[in-house]
Amino acid sequence: MSDTGSDIKIVFTPSGRQGVVPTGTTVLQAARTLGVDIDSVCGGRALCGRCQVDVGHGEFAKHGITSGDDSLCGVTAVETRYADKKGLAAGRRLSCQSTLQADVVIDVPPESQVHNQLVRKAADDRQIEMDPIIRLCLVEVREPDMHEPSGDFRRLVEGLQAQWPDRVSGDVTCDLHILQTLQPVLRAGDWQVTVALRDAHQIVGIWPGLKEQVAGVAIDVGSTTMSAHLCDMVTGDVLASTGAMNPQIRFGEDLMSRVSYGIMNPGGHLEMTSAVIEGLQKLISGAAEQAGLAADDVVEIVLVGNPVMHHLLLGIDPVELGGAPFALAVDTSLEVRASEIGLDVNKGARVYILPCIAGHVGADAAGVVLAEAPQKGEINTLVVDVGTNAEIVVGNSQRMLAASSPTGPAFEGAQISSGQRAAPGAIERIRIDKDTLEPRFRVIGVEEWSDEDGFDAAVQSTGITGICGSGIIEVLAEMYINGILSTDGVIDGDVVARSPRIEQDGRTFSYRVSDNVVVTQNDVRA
Repeated sequence: MSDTGSDIKIVFTPSGRQGVVPTGTTVLQAARTLGVDIDSVCGGRALCGRCQVDVGHGEFAKHGITSGDDSLCGVTAVETRYADKKGLAAGRRLSCQSTLQADVVIDVPPESQVHNQLVRKAADDRQIEMDPIIRLCLVEVREPDMHEPSGDFRRLVEGLQAQWPDRVSGDVTCDLHILQTLQPVLRAGDWQVTVALRDAHQIVGIWPGLKEQVAGVAIDVGSTTMSAHLCDMVTGDVLASTGAMNPQIRFGEDLMSRVSYGIMNPGGHLEMTSAVIEGLQKLISGAAEQAGLAADDVVEIVLVGNPVMHHLLLGIDPVELGGAPFALAVDTSLEVRASEIGLDVNKGARVYILPCIAGHVGADAAGVVLAEAPQKGEINTLVVDVGTNAEIVVGNSQRMLAASSPTGPAFEGAQISSGQRAAPGAIERIRIDKDTLEPRFRVIGVEEWSDEDGFDAAVQSTGITGICGSGIIEVLAEMYINGILSTDGVIDGDVVARSPRIEQDGRTFSYRVSDNVVVTQNDVRA
């Protein structure tokens, strides 16, 4: 930590913005200085409560910071009064009242962000043959008879086997929770019930009368973002899609930062597990609500993620993935009860987790291979999944190779001078005129391009705050296509005469996209 009287290093998550400010600066002032959007409509008078933040706890090796409650001043009388009147969640601080005393990591929750992070992960629309692992079966059950004693479950199974012979295979079993509710459900349905039959032999859900819809959720647990698609288990239709930032970001922006957090802070991996499970629960509940369903209607979950995310969502310490030989705890697929990992859905719901392939080639890469099927072709196919951690798979029916590389630090702003995550105000598309080298671009949250009528008025609501991953990729491609960037990745100073957009930057050159967004030589190399 910094000594009292010196400047303070502050790191904001999930934006990744960081900088140095004087001791005694309020968190809100620091945020404004560093360009971090924290909501505040009362002018910092502790009236609106919209500037709440969380303090990171532990050692953050990537930033060289040990952060905790004593990184800020003690809870002020103003905060206490606000908490008494309107309530303040445990551990939350009002950024307008909290002054910096030592180096700190500050997490800005979604409700305190002026512009929430944008998560776009649409479901692919393709024709597939439906063969769901769970099927709904309406069963008429014989009523009990004193002259022919038998248990209700036995008669349920007999009815199921007799009425659905093509869907039942082997001995039918059930979980304890089915037996605990079986008798009242049978009687409520007047001896007609719908059962959810999993894998042709296991009853995982039961409802009185006719139930026509249950859902499954496919979830990609990414290092930065998580996305979920809620599907009808009968028709295969995608009923709802939701996305959110991975709440683990506050422990580190990239995979190695999170592994390091677990190493440096005893029990740290369990903190991260708790955070991601809480985030997944919100994601699932949000998708169910969007589709007009209850969480109890979710009977199947499929999860993918890179190896570190895979281990953390299962509560496995990923420390062995922090260095060679990058040993996985398990490299096969897994099937567990949703309740075992803390998800509150249907009590019988199972979670199927695809296998990780190798040290840093995870279940998400396995999912990509299943979806794109390069192994079925004769020609070589290259499949690239670019995220915070990028996986590359190349091959054909004879042989396939896979590798991974960290890309998040570059594409999500950590090493880019004007970089930021995808949020309103970020440049996401760009084109450069081949004659004038003038740029035209689009900003997230604004429909018009920068050279179109109405752009200046529309962008007032978001500002131009930086450039996100898609913008970085496009601007580098455009710079290369138009001769600004050489084949060896150097911004060519000889084109200065062609455009004032090319600016000398010490011994190198930069390309200015807008007043506050510049692509430097270091950005190209990052």
